[in-house]
Amino acid sequence: MPSLRLRRSAAVLSILAAGALALSACSSGTAAQSDDASAGSDTGFPATIEHVYGETVVESAPKSVATVGWGSFDAAIALGTIPVAIPTSAFGDTDGDGYLEWTHDAITAAKADLPPLHDETDGIPYEEIDGTAPDLILGTNSGLTKQEYDTLSKIAPTVAYPGAAWGTSWRDSTTMVGTALGRSAEAGKLIADTEKSISTEMAKYPAAEGKTGMVMWVDAKDLGKVQYYTPQDTRVQYLNDLGFATPQSIKDLAADEKGFVATISAEEADKLDADVAVIYVQGGDLSTLQNDPLLSRIPAVKSGAVAQIDDEALLMAISAPTVLSIPWALPTYAKMLGEAAAHAG
Repeated sequence: MPSLRLRRSAAVLSILAAGALALSACSSGTAAQSDDASAGSDTGFPATIEHVYGETVVESAPKSVATVGWGSFDAAIALGTIPVAIPTSAFGDTDGDGYLEWTHDAITAAKADLPPLHDETDGIPYEEIDGTAPDLILGTNSGLTKQEYDTLSKIAPTVAYPGAAWGTSWRDSTTMVGTALGRSAEAGKLIADTEKSISTEMAKYPAAEGKTGMVMWVDAKDLGKVQYYTPQDTRVQYLNDLGFATPQSIKDLAADEKGFVATISAEEADKLDADVAVIYVQGGDLSTLQNDPLLSRIPAVKSGAVAQIDDEALLMAISAPTVLSIPWALPTYAKMLGEAAAHAG
C-alpha cells in the first residue's frame, strides 16, 4: 500500500514500492480569503508550537498561510483559513486537478477560490512559496529536513512535524494547526466531533468490536515479500481509532523497526496474524494472495477477513487521514472493515 508520505513522485513510488500551481505570486483574491478566514482569531497569541526542530512562536494571528507536506491544509481549511499555497496532490487526485476531492469540496463550500498549488516532487519550491508572501508556513505532517525547515523559516515562521517524519496523527496535526491559527478551542471541538462521527459509524458494525487489525501492501510482481505498517504509521493509528487494536504479532515483528513500514518474507507471512487485514495489492487483487501458496497462509487472507483497498482516493484518505478526509471516506471504509470483521474467527 502506498506509504503516501514522501514528496510527490518519491511519495507515490515509495507508497507503491515501499510498500509512502506553481504561481510566482499569491493572487490578491486568495490573500483576501485568508484575511477574512483569519478574522476573529486574535486570541491565543503569541502561540508557541513545539516540533521536531524546536519551537516556533507565532506572534499574532496569521493572515497568509502556506502549507507543505500533507494534512496541514485540510486542518487549516476546516478551521476557516484557506491557505495561500498548498502542495499539488499527485496521488489520490482522481480528476487530475491537483486537489484532493475532500479538500476541493471544503474550499468550494466555503465559497473561496482554490489556492495556488506548488509541486514538491523535486523538493520544496522555496521561490514559489516565498512568492505567496506567507506569514506562516505549516508542515505538521511532512518530511521537512532540517535544511528545508531552516530555509522556509527565513521566509516565514515555520511549523514542522512533531515526531516521526510523515507520521503525525490527524489529531496532533489539527491541534498544532489550531494553535498556530489561534483556534485551539475550535480545533478541540473539531477533533471531538470527528471522534464522535467515527464512533457513530463504527457502531453500525458490531462484528468489528474487539477485533485486531493490520495494514499491509503486496506487489503482485514480487510475491516473495510483504510490506506491513508499523504501529507508528498513520494508517495503523487510524485503524486503532476505528476500534481495531494492533495485534501482538505486528508489535513483535515491528519491535526493532524505526520506520513506518517494514518487510517480511513470504515464507514468514503467516506471522502477520490479525483478525482483519487492510490490504493493497499493486497489480493484483485478493485472489493474488489467495492463490499464492505462502501468502494464502496469512490468517486474515485464509478467513477472508480482508478489506481490500483498490480505489486511489480512498487509499489516500485512509493513509493520511485528516479532519476533512475522514468524514469523506468513513462510511465506505467502516463498511469495508465491518464486512471484513464478520469473516474473522
